[in-house]
Amino acid sequence: MLFLALLFTGCAEPSVYVAGWEDYGTGRMAKLWKNGIARRHLGGRQNDAVALGVFVSTNKEVYVAGYDLRPMRSIAKLWKNGVEQHLTIESASSEANSVYVENNNVYVAGRESNVAKLWINGAAQSLTDGTYSARALSVYVSSDNDVYVAGREQNEHKIDVAKLWKNGIGQSLTDGTFNASALSVHVSGSDVYVAGYEENELGNTVAMLRKNGKAQNLTDVIHYNSKANHVFVLNDDVYIAGYEFVTSWRSVAKVWKNGTVQNLTDGTARAAAYSVYVRDNDVYVVGDERNDDGIYVVKLWKNGIARSLSSGERDAMAFSVFVK
Repeated sequence: MLFLALLFTGCAEPSVYVAGWEDYGTGRMAKLWKNGIARRHLGGRQNDAVALGVFVSTNKEVYVAGYDLRPMRSIAKLWKNGVEQHLTIESASSEANSVYVENNNVYVAGRESNVAKLWINGAAQSLTDGTYSARALSVYVSSDNDVYVAGREQNEHKIDVAKLWKNGIGQSLTDGTFNASALSVHVSGSDVYVAGYEENELGNTVAMLRKNGKAQNLTDVIHYNSKANHVFVLNDDVYIAGYEFVTSWRSVAKVWKNGTVQNLTDGTARAAAYSVYVRDNDVYVVGDERNDDGIYVVKLWKNGIARSLSSGERDAMAFSVFVK
């Protein structure tokens, strides 16, 4: 860990924030790594919590979205500089999946019970009516202050439909024939990019990118599952973090740039990439890879070079990276 700390410090180097969890035997603890150094927990209840999204504001306030687990339910949480806030009442199961900060307003996407939710400064807005199960998984605020949320909602046949909400108004991205989900949204100028997946006729998930609603398959192989977990756009370059299985139990962590794929792992173990961030021409990707003992290890790739953020002694995963 000292090597990582030295690697990421220095006047010219930005700070790298990674959100996830690590299992300590009594349960998962929500964790935030900064420059390779981990906080064991983010505050509050400590015995079973998960961090799913991280965002650092212009004034360097650090926001983390996630949830902790209680008997029979989960509770959506937002941590600001390590101090936790409950977003929902404790009688309903809920999750906070993504956080975005713009003009001092804090936007959090998640769910409460079966309803997709958007919280703005702690006030909840329902994106669905609860008739069918739904989740909001990603939030992004454009330069003209339009609020985009990506997620999914089941139809009357209990098939997941990929959804995009703009300022609270929903749009279906898939026709409901096969299960699908929008996992991440990013807006660049007038273009709206959505990453996710859709099942094919064989029941396998296929990594997908949609630009202004037009779909593009990112993988050609149809016999194994793949997903596009996160999209990031900078200077018209489109980066996507995801994975593709090569057997029923081995997968490759991947990052795509403008449709061209780079394999981050060699496919000898199970691995996935969940988030990508680009700064100063450096590409940061976080995810995980199983070691020889079958334990998940948090990985941070910088320009394709991997570093472990967890020890490999117990399971750990990371789902979001932010560079400031």
